[in-house]
Amino acid sequence: MERNYVESSMISSFGYAVEISTLEIEFKKSGAIWQYFDVPESTYFEMCSCESCGKFFLASIKGQFPESQVG
Repeated sequence: MERNYVESSMISSFGYAVEISTLEIEFKKSGAIWQYFDVPESTYFEMCSCESCGKFFLASIKGQFPESQVG
């Protein structure tokens, strides 16, 4: 999955696979990569346009969708 790099103290990059509704996030501190499943495309676009990716992640993604660490 192709990810876009962002300016964030929490997140290095994130990307979205439309065909499987999966959001993938690479975290800055640990370098871990997590996938979040059944994420609406609109949520991805909100994350793309938000002021703080970390705050958006904590408020709208973490604990809201099934997840799995992939890297």
